[in-house]
Amino acid sequence: MTRPNGRRVATRGGDSRIRIAEEPVPALSPGTVLVEVHASLVSPGTEVGGWHGLARRGSNPDPSVERRPFGYSNAGIVLATGEGVEEWQPGDRVACIGGGYALHTDYAVIPRNLCVSLPAGATFTQGSYAMLMATALHAIRRGQVEFGELAAVAGLGLVGQLTAQMLSLAGCFVIGWDRIGTRLDIARRCGIDAVADVNKEDPTVSSRAFTGESGLDLGVIACGGDANGAIQALSESLKVAPDTHHMGRIVVVGGARFEYPLRANFNVDIRHAGRTGPGYHDESWEIGSPYPPVFMRWTTRTNLELCMRLIETGRLQVDRLTTHAIPFADAEEGVAELLQDPDAALGVAFTMR
Repeated sequence: MTRPNGRRVATRGGDSRIRIAEEPVPALSPGTVLVEVHASLVSPGTEVGGWHGLARRGSNPDPSVERRPFGYSNAGIVLATGEGVEEWQPGDRVACIGGGYALHTDYAVIPRNLCVSLPAGATFTQGSYAMLMATALHAIRRGQVEFGELAAVAGLGLVGQLTAQMLSLAGCFVIGWDRIGTRLDIARRCGIDAVADVNKEDPTVSSRAFTGESGLDLGVIACGGDANGAIQALSESLKVAPDTHHMGRIVVVGGARFEYPLRANFNVDIRHAGRTGPGYHDESWEIGSPYPPVFMRWTTRTNLELCMRLIETGRLQVDRLTTHAIPFADAEEGVAELLQDPDAALGVAFTMR
């Protein structure tokens, strides 16, 4: 197949508009893969500041913000491989991740270890969830969950939904917290044990009732911005020892902000999980040889491979999370339309072909 010279790429700036720009296709260097992209997924929190935040910028634009390409999770078909890449051939289906690489575009050049094979039964849109699935999976690993534990997820955006599902797969009983009805409904349909609408109820009271008043073992913060209220509520929902100390673990995924320490009688482990697993951002690993599995079983790539297997076997539900599939050529109009009702949007995929 003839290698394309140019590509279309989605860009964002200081307003609410998503615009398509033209630019050259990056060079195919050793250790990289040229992919004809068929679908990409928007991660609203980190990419556009949330759908509500993007909508607000429409009424208060900042023209000083430079317009740039964005995106970090897509899926498509291999067109060509760089020197040293032997695991794929042209025509193979792959899911891809990586900031600056797996953009919202019709052609992408991706480091080899940020690509994994897309199962035959999986759609490109399902594969485009790769980055957020691996982020959720790494959060589970950071939490060191045990079978039968009681957990709460504060924030049921895409990462929160996926984290809640993976906690359930790991044998935990899960309650999800959010203030948006659409997200709570989706979590219920995905089989989460219970939900708490924080607009209508105290999530601490609901969570302690969910645990039979024994308290949570684990909490996950899967929202950005000011998380002081969420971390306080999660801490109050954890187990309480006879000496009145709250005990348990809280995993923070992404860019939440909060004050620390919380209180003198909190024996709470707070752990951050802001990656997809070891390897991501190690440029020599991304284009080179994997870490030896005998020493490091779970890396970004093996996490991604496991996520694809969970999709293939139907154990992880992402189709229910996809509320909008927008043809890439109509990205500007499609995003503008969904901003009329931001609460209705969760998983937004651009479809290229």
